[in-house]
Amino acid sequence: MAGQPEGFNFEQRHGKQRVRVARVWKNKEGRHFFVEWNVNISLLSDCVNAYVDDDNSDIVATDTMKNTVYVKAKECSEQVSVEEFAILLAKHFTSFYHQVTHAIINIVEKPWERVYIDGQPHEHGFKLGSEKHTTEVILKKSGVIQLTSGVEGLALLKTTKSGFEGYIRDQYTALPETRERMLATEVTASWRFPDISSIKLKMPNIHFLPVNLKNKDNQTIVKFADDVYLPTDEPHGSIQASLSRFWSKM
Repeated sequence: MAGQPEGFNFEQRHGKQRVRVARVWKNKEGRHFFVEWNVNISLLSDCVNAYVDDDNSDIVATDTMKNTVYVKAKECSEQVSVEEFAILLAKHFTSFYHQVTHAIINIVEKPWERVYIDGQPHEHGFKLGSEKHTTEVILKKSGVIQLTSGVEGLALLKTTKSGFEGYIRDQYTALPETRERMLATEVTASWRFPDISSIKLKMPNIHFLPVNLKNKDNQTIVKFADDVYLPTDEPHGSIQASLSRFWSKM
């Protein structure tokens, strides 16, 4: 990096977070297509003079980054995916500004889904779904790109045929073993391109505890029979796993 302080390795990044943008496209038949994105931008750049010489001439203002999101959304006359939009932004920042060496774009897509009425898709009606679509693009000025996509907030549940037993029991263990319980989780998953080089899963427990109520006069106010549960997610178990090809680096 030009202008490095002598004896030091200097790297800085700055950006704009939580830039919310929505875009509507219309086809020739009058059907609308809608997306809502939450965009995070981080730029690595050669702007050491801003720190040592009070010179901001190499600084891209974060307000400019915000405006760029809306300009590029407007320029997308054809429908694009969240990955395509993230790549478009990253390419703009690394090519338009000579001092920007890397662009990191993170986008979360809100899960709007088309409404169906009497089994038919509505032309311009949408409802909010569940899991969100995520993407991250890391682009170097050299053109080297790393693309990761994923989902978050995918809630899954099964009401029977789940158990937990055979685990280590010691002086700190109070949890009873069971062969019958409710199983629920909220999946966060990501996968790295090209050709799915790696997959990462995060699946915390969402607990549904059996409800048994009694008092000194009535021992069975509520007697649990695999029917009434107390939902709780704090504290919860955390389960994570990743799978990578040998030539991939997570």
